[in-house]
Amino acid sequence: METMDLILLAGLAAVAVGLIVYSLMPKTGDKEEVVRRRTAGLTPTEDLTPLKTKAKERAITETLRKAAPMLSRPVMPKNEAEQSKLRARLMTAGFRREAAPILFLSTKTLGGLIGGGLAALYAFGANKEFNDVIFWAIGGLGIGFMLPEFWLSNAVKKRVEAVRNGLPDSLDLMVVAVESGLGLDAAILRVSDEMGQVHPALAEELQIATVEAQMGVPRSEALSKMAERSGVQEMKALVAVITQAEKLGTSIAKALRNQAEALRTKRRQRAEERAQKTAVKLLIPLVLFIFPAIFVVVAGPAVIHLMKTFSGGGIGK
Repeated sequence: METMDLILLAGLAAVAVGLIVYSLMPKTGDKEEVVRRRTAGLTPTEDLTPLKTKAKERAITETLRKAAPMLSRPVMPKNEAEQSKLRARLMTAGFRREAAPILFLSTKTLGGLIGGGLAALYAFGANKEFNDVIFWAIGGLGIGFMLPEFWLSNAVKKRVEAVRNGLPDSLDLMVVAVESGLGLDAAILRVSDEMGQVHPALAEELQIATVEAQMGVPRSEALSKMAERSGVQEMKALVAVITQAEKLGTSIAKALRNQAEALRTKRRQRAEERAQKTAVKLLIPLVLFIFPAIFVVVAGPAVIHLMKTFSGGGIGK
């Protein structure tokens, strides 16, 4: 036993000495780490994790960008009208890059393949027959293919609602800017700067219209393009009012004030409409979840008492 203890202690000591020596040895990656820090302009105490994360994200993005044309080819719209319609939907949702349609279509193909593969694996794991496996694969393929469409529709709806809700406040500020002596272009630019934190979607649209006007596009055309991009009917009416006021020479500030009041009234009416719909929407959870629980709490003791009474009467008889 003493010999075994000595051997065990010697082994532990050798392992400890080896670990100490290894920790004191210069590591080959230290110089590379120092070079990366100096290249990134960081001090020795700063963390490189955010930079590494960004590098990985860029690598994944580049891989997807290279694979996107091949993945999007099977579902690419055949005619120019459908492609323009898809591009308009993506612009309404806030995606204006040239590669946005290709990336979106590639996600549809990739989602369909992933959905079909997962559904087929589930069917195989559940010991389904071959016909059932094919059925599950086709169903998963369809669901995965349509998920990006649902996501895009939801994104368009949210952005349109955000632009619509920000119009009255932006018009109020625009009226103040115009009445203080600013021109319409300068007022639009000022509103876009001030509303960037509160209504970023509307501020982005106003900034794009201002840049287009500065590049030589006529103001009416830039505003019309903004209305088409946003997909908001109230924005189209606003652009029509501004264009008409400029043509007739009437006060733009007065026209904007009237339009702001009308938009604010519509926003209040939409809020009241949603409030009125709340009572109807609450019926389903009330009937399915709350009423059964209330029935059990209220009528449960009485039912138990009746059951005991009838059972006791039957036993007495």
